[in-house]
Amino acid sequence: MKPQYRYQWYQQIYESTPKILEEARRFGDSLGAMELGTDIGLYAGSSSRPGNLPNYVLDKIIEANRGGRTLPVRIIEDEIRAVVKDVYGDGYDAAVANTCEAALRISLETLCAPPSMRHGDIYRARMLMPYSEDYEWLGGYGRAFPPKYKNLLVDRTIAGGELGVEGKSLANLETLYVRMAGAQYESHGIRYNPTSLLTRVNARETLENIKKAARRHCGSLAGIAAIGYDTPSYGHSELDVSGTPILLQMLGKVARDYDVPYIVDTGGSIPFVGMDPRRIDCDVITYSMDKPGRAPATGLIIGKDEAINPIRKGMGLGGQRYGEVSSHGKAVYTYSDPGRDALVGLLAYLKVLRDQPELVTDPIDQFHDIIVEAFQSLAPSRFQEQLIFTKTYQLGGTEVNYEQTWVAGDFGIPIFTLEDLWANTNPIVSAQVEMGLEPATIYSGKVFLSPGLGTLDEDGQLIEEYARLGAESLVKALEIVCRHAGLAD
Repeated sequence: MKPQYRYQWYQQIYESTPKILEEARRFGDSLGAMELGTDIGLYAGSSSRPGNLPNYVLDKIIEANRGGRTLPVRIIEDEIRAVVKDVYGDGYDAAVANTCEAALRISLETLCAPPSMRHGDIYRARMLMPYSEDYEWLGGYGRAFPPKYKNLLVDRTIAGGELGVEGKSLANLETLYVRMAGAQYESHGIRYNPTSLLTRVNARETLENIKKAARRHCGSLAGIAAIGYDTPSYGHSELDVSGTPILLQMLGKVARDYDVPYIVDTGGSIPFVGMDPRRIDCDVITYSMDKPGRAPATGLIIGKDEAINPIRKGMGLGGQRYGEVSSHGKAVYTYSDPGRDALVGLLAYLKVLRDQPELVTDPIDQFHDIIVEAFQSLAPSRFQEQLIFTKTYQLGGTEVNYEQTWVAGDFGIPIFTLEDLWANTNPIVSAQVEMGLEPATIYSGKVFLSPGLGTLDEDGQLIEEYARLGAESLVKALEIVCRHAGLAD
């Protein structure tokens, strides 16, 4: 008998985990993934297990390490700046850190955090951001406000407090969370926590919430921040004709009204082929280039010249060290140096995005078609009509959202939390591992899928056989979990 309440249901699913994994193991044996002698994964957007570099990136790194000539690092960094300007114009500039997390800290500390020098107490500053999803990466740099949100971050990395996301907070910076109109913040998962369900977010009503909060806190408002993913799972079902999220555009207007910086974190995204920062009028946008991007581990900061200039000075790139217009020096952020080879690889990848974007977008297109086809056989079949498939060059792949399988009070496909993902208590993910695959990233009613983890060849072309095998494993894992959750047709 299916339990009456959600928490009871998730407990039942947890108790069924051994049976789920055993069934997945048997399917994996028939699938034959473990016999291939190669790793196959469904999502290349994790820095903990990035995909291999394609030849058009790796060859340039090898070339830079052969022969008797070497280039000053600042020359490579200036070439990266030039490529960014080729795409976005001379009003935009760039800087490169070793990770996207470092890029976020540098951006927020430079543009939003109160100054720590001079006499007297450090004044308070508030950074406003929608209460969406993945809020901990940006939001973790400030103390949560209102206080009812202070526990949002506790479990997000399974290491709360001083050793977790709170430990990175900046002095006297506060994160002002604003609820999104139309969102549902229900508790789900085995690690039972509030979950942001955002496919029904109303952009204009959310904007009114944002404006009211900005007016109420205008005396301490120091910045607007947002997660820059362009899919329904992040509250961006409403797009303009160019495919740009309307809400992100509106946030830019609020930032201009209050003359504060607008910082967008889009760590798991790809520049140039993805969302154009000019269309949302943000001051700074950040990328983790080793995730769906096929570059070495680097954090890329792109933004308006006025915002990037002090960031570059803080990173020692401002030129005074060598008497040049630019330099590679040791200023405030000595920890963020990406290194020459990482910069060489990033430059090669950015040139491909500028000159041959189809090398990156064609595999995304092909993988999307394979995923949609695979889900046509999903059982329970009644859930198929509620699935939302979104191909996104911004995220470098496909998002499958299933939160709308929860209709009319009925239980839908189980929704597991980000905490479940970190704690290894998401049986859909665990089932794929038992099948012999690196799983898709699944939390908050969405599935992220991208080519690149064993599904691309050395030239960056999709290996369709492996992509189909991966998609088949995902659909089967969902079916197994749904059946043990009492959701069979």
